[in-house]
Amino acid sequence: MSLSEAPPPGTLVDSHCHLDFADYGEDRAAVLERARAAGIVRMVNIGSGRDIAQARSAVALADAEPDVFATVGIHPHDVARMTESDWAELETLSLGPKVVGIGETGLDYFYDHSPREAQKEAFRRFLQLCHRSNRPVVCHIRDAHADAAAILAEEGVPARGGVIHCFTGGPADAQSYLDLELFLSFSGIVTFKKAEPIREAARLCPLDRMLVETDAPYLAPMPHRGKRNEPAFVVHTALLLAQQKNVTPWELATVTSGNAFRLFDLSGPRRD
Repeated sequence: MSLSEAPPPGTLVDSHCHLDFADYGEDRAAVLERARAAGIVRMVNIGSGRDIAQARSAVALADAEPDVFATVGIHPHDVARMTESDWAELETLSLGPKVVGIGETGLDYFYDHSPREAQKEAFRRFLQLCHRSNRPVVCHIRDAHADAAAILAEEGVPARGGVIHCFTGGPADAQSYLDLELFLSFSGIVTFKKAEPIREAARLCPLDRMLVETDAPYLAPMPHRGKRNEPAFVVHTALLLAQQKNVTPWELATVTSGNAFRLFDLSGPRRD
């Protein structure tokens, strides 16, 4: 299909995956083909890891594959090690034609691998980069919803919007982000037996504010839990969400893919 077209009805977008990771070093091409065969028409490859090399590799993969797009950032776990040269390179990378977002960035108070003040400062700087580059923000928030919502409100949600990826909060957390007009993205966790608060949040979330993702290679949904995740498995998450929203899988796929196309401008390479 042409990159200028909207997603065909009933097809899916994996709005968050890490296809350039070494986990796919031996069979990346086969993983991509399985995704396409499963009806996945776009994959947003998240270029946010331990260092700037992850952003570079994500962009390189997006440049090589017509249906893969990239974001660029540094994960909250690792922002304490960022240098000013990292920030400068990210500024340049953010303007690439296949770069459709900034992040994942945000706050992780579960692991606290970087000091919380360093995480907050970096989150603010990444939001400022979103404003300058006219890209949406991809947020990783764990056990830090109140601080994250406050920073988003203070810095301003980017004009292009943003998404709370792999949403793991409850209904009240969901509402705080929905009030900021952000998207919520649901991963395979929503299929897990003990994830009822996340399913409750999914039932609250309007369809026009919902995305689906794998976070591959992590968090494979049931019935693949415990295995290496891959974009084709997003189908299982979509089926569960369709049940929670009391809509057909076709409608769930059509609406969430349209949401992803609009948020990330997945119709084709950027020229701004």
